[in-house]
Amino acid sequence: MRKLLNALYDGSAGLAACFMVGLLIMVLLSVLGRELGFHVRGTDAYAGYLMAGAGFLALAHTLKRGEHIRVTLFISKLQGKAGKALEIWALAASAALAGLAAFYSCRLAWQSKQFNDISTGNDATPLWIPQLGMAIGTVILLIALIDELVMEIQGKRHVKAEDTRHE
Repeated sequence: MRKLLNALYDGSAGLAACFMVGLLIMVLLSVLGRELGFHVRGTDAYAGYLMAGAGFLALAHTLKRGEHIRVTLFISKLQGKAGKALEIWALAASAALAGLAAFYSCRLAWQSKQFNDISTGNDATPLWIPQLGMAIGTVILLIALIDELVMEIQGKRHVKAEDTRHE
């Protein structure tokens, strides 16, 4: 199961990286178009879609690598059962919020598909397509948070230590 979950997180990060490359291509097309006198419809909109998708798809991988911002000032003062209880509470609250985000992101994409909602820009993209990046990203983040919560309860979770060196 661990291999499958890690593959899910890595695959999501890989897809986010592909979205970033797509974003770069859209920006380059837009710049080149201005310089060379041609226009590719929808480059600004697609750049936005790709940026949002990349951000959401990278969330779970970032969490699993310990790269999310953590408020360690208070947490570092608690040791033993109090520290573990706070970690469990924080992970459970985060999972609940991620669950809401995942539910409503999936619902938004589904409703956009059902209502044939399209973008108002000149690209006229069906909105459910770019909304999939957000929906999938939040679902994978929810899975990652539940994974972290279960590992914390089992005592198998290892939080990346903050770099406390001063230069």
